[in-house]
Amino acid sequence: MNEHDELAARFEADREHLRAVAYRMLGSLSEAEDAVQEAWLRLDRADTSAVQNLTGWLTTVVSRVCLDMLRARKARREDPIGQQVSDQVPDTSDPEQEAVQADAVGRALLVVLDALGPAERVALVLHDMFAVPFDQIADVLERSAVAAKKLASRARQRVQGTPVVSPTELARQREVVDAFLAASRGGDMTALLAVLAPDVVRRADRIALGPGVPAEIRGARQVAGEIATRYSPLSEPVLVNGAVGMVVAPRGRLRFALTVTVADGKIAEYEVIAEPSRLRELTFAVLDY
Repeated sequence: MNEHDELAARFEADREHLRAVAYRMLGSLSEAEDAVQEAWLRLDRADTSAVQNLTGWLTTVVSRVCLDMLRARKARREDPIGQQVSDQVPDTSDPEQEAVQADAVGRALLVVLDALGPAERVALVLHDMFAVPFDQIADVLERSAVAAKKLASRARQRVQGTPVVSPTELARQREVVDAFLAASRGGDMTALLAVLAPDVVRRADRIALGPGVPAEIRGARQVAGEIATRYSPLSEPVLVNGAVGMVVAPRGRLRFALTVTVADGKIAEYEVIAEPSRLRELTFAVLDY
């Protein structure tokens, strides 16, 4: 095996790790593959004879590539949060494989990460998800280690969010929403009706509605029939404006947000939001971070 073949073999050994790093930073499998390929091209051109930790070197390189891609993405878009950039660029990845990746990371987390600034996202992903030390993150961001630590801390606070209710009430809301999702995913109409208030109200904006779908539906049976088929199969619980709600985010791409009102242990009202201007007004945070 010659030197080039040996270098290629070492790169292949790190490919899955690099793809995981890039996917969490970019939220798009095709873009992550592009970033990994660019890392290989840079490796192939570089003199790495003095590099002692090739995995660390490659992680730094792919992180810099992702940072540049995130900055370019932010510079060229004023696009609505409901239509992410990864929806607008050609995506040659396998949809099933991307769905697997999104499930592994968490679709709700991908939605929340997409709201972070490029440097915040890179700092958080590298430190919290891959245990990269801050001096190495500082090298990626071209900032001090102290600044990198502050970026990660600020990003973590945004990802975790600030509940507007007590921990006890938040737990109650989560229990009701989890029961609702479990019942709807399992097609258990009895359990679904048990978690809906008899006079539950569903509201939806014009973007979320299909042809002939009313803007408002009242009554547990009418609501249960719609939610089980339209929204819940790809829904995940998330903190929406500080209270437990849901997002529908196939492959990590936000389509709908559902705000939920819980009263007396049942869902009394929920609203399906898909209009870009309204989605931009919402704040999202993960419940399990």
